[in-house]
Amino acid sequence: MKELKKTSRGHNELKDKEASKSGFDETTQGAKRKFFRIETARKITQFCCFLLFNAAIFGLGPWPVLLPVLQSLGAPSKTVGDAFAALQNLLFKVIFPWLPLASFFIIAVLVGRSLCGWACPFGFVQDLLSYVKRKHKEFSPRTHNSMINVKHGILIIVLFISVTLSILLATGVGEGYKSALGVFAPAPFNALSPADTLFAVLPRVVFNVRYAVSILLGETFGEASEVFSVTPLFWVRIAILIGFLILAAYVPRGWCRYFCPQGALMALLYRFSLLGLKRDPVKCAKVGCRECVEVCPMKVPILNLPWEKFTHPECIYCLKCVEACSTKAIRPKFP
Repeated sequence: MKELKKTSRGHNELKDKEASKSGFDETTQGAKRKFFRIETARKITQFCCFLLFNAAIFGLGPWPVLLPVLQSLGAPSKTVGDAFAALQNLLFKVIFPWLPLASFFIIAVLVGRSLCGWACPFGFVQDLLSYVKRKHKEFSPRTHNSMINVKHGILIIVLFISVTLSILLATGVGEGYKSALGVFAPAPFNALSPADTLFAVLPRVVFNVRYAVSILLGETFGEASEVFSVTPLFWVRIAILIGFLILAAYVPRGWCRYFCPQGALMALLYRFSLLGLKRDPVKCAKVGCRECVEVCPMKVPILNLPWEKFTHPECIYCLKCVEACSTKAIRPKFP
């Protein structure tokens, strides 16, 4: 009888474990299904924005709109302007950049850095490349926090060059400085920006190649060589672009995390954002659970932030943390 009871008890315990495991699996699968739903919605939104921002190639004319996204002013297919590129260009023309600054501030106040996560064309390219590698490179918190300062350094350098050049040109003594800067004078950052190379330089090269081929077919070789001539700066830009595309495959949103000066400028305004996230401390009670932190592409320390409402300079509101949370403890909050 004792052996029968032991067997029965062991059988019941096994059933309880299997039921518990089954329940956990169902919860995990449910969270994954929700995660894929929001990721699908985000990818569709990113794709639509990518087409819309480049819709001039389909005959749609440019709009007088500036947005804090990496969309080159030199792109032949653009419909919206890149606010950071416009800021540099207006300073070069000795015009105070009211419109770009207003764009940064208004977007930051209304939706924070959500355009980085949902609308930026270069961010969309990075997200697609992140699927190339199943296992991504992880940096230590110390290295990550140090690397974040790189983009702030780039922002300071770009603004220093643009502002000092604008002041010198306004006082009539900046021509020498302007000549020394060369191609970097109109927009110091965009002269080497991988987004500009991808969206503006390469399309122009493709167009020039097609034009050169048509000239060659007419056997006017001298003209063709002039059309297809490239400078050493072009190869530097290509090398930078390739480097950052490889980085995006190994480190999700590597450019956004560590090198984007536009994101750095938006990060300075995060305190004014009406949009934020809220974490329910009652539901967020799983000991050792770090699902929200692990899925965050920007490595935001969610569990160390205030639960009532939190914003963070690195948060791009991709909402991966919201859907990865199996207890539904995190949700957006506005205002």
